[in-house]
Amino acid sequence: MRLEYFFLIDKIAEIDLANQTIVVEANVPETSTIFEGHFPGHPIMPGVLLIEAMNQASGWLLMGMHKFARMPFFAAVKEAKLRGFVKPGDKLMVHAKVLHDGSGFARTQAEIKRDGKVVCGAELTFRLVPFPTGEFRANMEKFADEIAFPKEALANG
Repeated sequence: MRLEYFFLIDKIAEIDLANQTIVVEANVPETSTIFEGHFPGHPIMPGVLLIEAMNQASGWLLMGMHKFARMPFFAAVKEAKLRGFVKPGDKLMVHAKVLHDGSGFARTQAEIKRDGKVVCGAELTFRLVPFPTGEFRANMEKFADEIAFPKEALANG
C-alpha cells in the first residue's frame, strides 16, 4: 500500500473471471503521514480507505471481466460495516464478487479479512465507461503489471 497515492492494494492473489471473483493482498504500511493524524498515539486505518481498498479490488475484477475496454468509476456504497480496527503493519486480504453487471453499471459485494476474520464489508456500485484517454488506459495497464494482474486470465475469461 502507498496510502498517500491511493494505491491501496499490493498484489492480485486470485482472479476468476468465469465466477466473477477476486482476492487481493493489501499490506498496511508500518508508517504513513495518515497515521500521524488518525489518530496520534493510536494509529488506525481510516474507514474510508478500507472502502477504497474494496473499490480497487472490485475495479480490477471489473476491468478484467471487460478485458480492459471499460473503466469502473466508484458510484455508491451501501451496507458498509466496519467491524474492527486495522492497524499499521496489518496484512489484509480483500475479497470481491460481482452481484450485477449490465446497463453501464456494476455492483459488487466486497470484504476485507485479517487473519481470516472479516474486518469490514460493503456493497459497491460502479459506473462502467470507456477509458477517457489512451494514456489513462496505458497507465492502468502498467499498474496492472505492478500488481501482478494475470494477463492470461483475459485469454481464459
